[in-house]
Amino acid sequence: MPTTRTQNGAEPPQDHYESLANIITTEYPKLSERFQQVARYLTQNPNVVALESITSIAAKCGAHPSILVRFAQHFGYTGFKQLQAVFQTRLASTAPGYHERISALDVELHKEHEPGNLGFLRNLVVRDMATLQELLNSVSEDSLTRAAEYLKEAQTVYIAGQLRSEPIAVLLRYVLTMLHRRVVLLDPSGGLAPEMARTMTDGDVLVAISFRHYAKEVIMISDIARERGTPVVAITDSELSPLAKNASVLFTIPEEEYSFSRSLAAPMCLAQSIAISLAALLQPDADAPRIATVTGNEHSRNRRLRQSAV
Repeated sequence: MPTTRTQNGAEPPQDHYESLANIITTEYPKLSERFQQVARYLTQNPNVVALESITSIAAKCGAHPSILVRFAQHFGYTGFKQLQAVFQTRLASTAPGYHERISALDVELHKEHEPGNLGFLRNLVVRDMATLQELLNSVSEDSLTRAAEYLKEAQTVYIAGQLRSEPIAVLLRYVLTMLHRRVVLLDPSGGLAPEMARTMTDGDVLVAISFRHYAKEVIMISDIARERGTPVVAITDSELSPLAKNASVLFTIPEEEYSFSRSLAAPMCLAQSIAISLAALLQPDADAPRIATVTGNEHSRNRRLRQSAV
């Protein structure tokens, strides 16, 4: 099959999806905004790209089919079909992906369309279940362990999460504080977050959380961490995320870019998992790791006071 050459003169990968994904990730910052949109969709939905027509993929991607053809040619392929063949080769040897899980769960949970508000709830539940299953498959033991070790060894844990990522940041501040870590939440109030970030050192760690459309201040804080030699534990949606380039540990959570609602179920679950992994390091002799609560600690203190008063 004839091919052209990529921008750097190399032949494009013919049957290695991972090689293609690495090339797209490397080129991503230099791509046009429209090509970046295509790159995100293709890398986050590889099974859809393998199975559906260029017209269907373009509609879901929000681009004209000619854009997909030009995207393929940019990376050295003669046309989109040749690029699509790389995704088809990958599909032959991989487990079901995110969208396939959604379809299977959709059939399993409800075989008939559910109208009204209950239908909205069902759609959200189906997508959350699929995302949680994909999270379980994509997160490694090594990543959780390294994230926990960074949090254990850090003098101060800095957390940056804004917009819809803010609830995840607040949850992490709570559970890490209850594990007696020194925590600084870099919230946007007062406009001081970037200045506070400049107090980070190589003995600290930054947990940076951001999804499409990425909060500019969180990206800036991540860049500051790199300048100051501070390790970054990144929670984001893709290896194409601007947080990925600075990450010492990278967690990616798939999501539908064009769905009507973006859930926090999977990132919240991941945040709790990271905290439990830290608790396990801090409590090596415990049968099971435990994270205290404010009310539980208050009850324990009151009980000790009552006992000492007797």
